[in-house]
Amino acid sequence: MAWQNDKLFQKLIFYPPAIKHGEWYRFITHGFIHADGMHLFFNIFTLYFFGRVIENFYNQFLGGFGFLAVYLLAIVVAIIPSYLKNKNNPYYKSLGASGGVSAVLFAFILFKPWSTIYLFAILPIPAIIFAIAYVGYSLYANRQSNTNINHMAHLWGGAFGVIATIILEPRVIPHFFQALLHPSF
Repeated sequence: MAWQNDKLFQKLIFYPPAIKHGEWYRFITHGFIHADGMHLFFNIFTLYFFGRVIENFYNQFLGGFGFLAVYLLAIVVAIIPSYLKNKNNPYYKSLGASGGVSAVLFAFILFKPWSTIYLFAILPIPAIIFAIAYVGYSLYANRQSNTNINHMAHLWGGAFGVIATIILEPRVIPHFFQALLHPSF
């Protein structure tokens, strides 16, 4: 709907000056709009393949809406640093669920570091190698600052997913290292 209605799109996008004027809902709503169909597809694709494992994990600790609660919280937490950095910037806008999606993906990697992730849906790569490359690329791309992609939201979302998972189940740490040291493909 937001692609068809620019007024709605502008009302939902993450825009710090509007938040300063009380539109706090934008901390969540920006995660429900996307730049285009490809942006939406990649987020849905990632959630579909990695969310099933993580959904069961969070729901066992937090009830039937545990996954949804952690996912939405990740969207908020991932955008807070961008808000703090740009709260007085009238030109800054952000959208997409990438912070929440990254939280799910990185939480999954804690459980299955050697499982295969298909980069661009065709190139097989071990999840842990993907994670390292993704962090490196995001840091590099953030320094370049030549795109409208909020690379730091990806990283903050991923960090939140790891931390939330460890808080809920600290035994995931030894499990992760055990799985890391004993690859199974």
